[in-house]
Amino acid sequence: MVFPPISDVLNALDLDTIPNERKELLRPLAQAIKAKQEANQAILLNFICTHNSRRSVFAQVWAQAIAAHLDIPNVHSYSGGTEVTAIYPSILSTLQQQGFQSSVINEGPNPHSSISYSPEVPPVIGFSKRWDDAFNPQVSFIAVMTCSEADKGCPYLPKAEKRFAIPYEDPKVFDGGANEEEAYKSRSLQIATEIMFVFSNLNP
Repeated sequence: MVFPPISDVLNALDLDTIPNERKELLRPLAQAIKAKQEANQAILLNFICTHNSRRSVFAQVWAQAIAAHLDIPNVHSYSGGTEVTAIYPSILSTLQQQGFQSSVINEGPNPHSSISYSPEVPPVIGFSKRWDDAFNPQVSFIAVMTCSEADKGCPYLPKAEKRFAIPYEDPKVFDGGANEEEAYKSRSLQIATEIMFVFSNLNP
């Protein structure tokens, strides 16, 4: 069970708004996850973007919440980058507006945040890190590249079992502008909608 405001957001998503070309990118990821599910194996998802500060964090948090919302067990989502920076504040404020509860648990140039989506399970611990950080799975994980720069910058992920590229436009281009809040909300909902599509394709 996820917090009711998150459930409301997820129930309002319209999968028909996903363009067919995006669905074609997403289906192989769904098939890989379903294979792990059918083999009763842990589903380890590592969402990777250059700075691990925006899109990969959205994807990590939504994947964990949507798995809980759909009652899909054994899903463990992570995120990483090709370099370490910090989670951009608008990521956390956007998630809060969409029903998540977050708080900073470790201050500094790269703060660690607790991001809760359910009263029943531990929160996601969000912070910027490299994709191969010890905090992330070291074997048998599925790598999901959420930006084209990271896809090019990581030509080989030796620890990944499978790898898929589903790049998103970077909301960073709107930072500091009048449309920043709306841009982050839109990107968050796009990512949530597409991850919902992926997990909705696991059932027969």
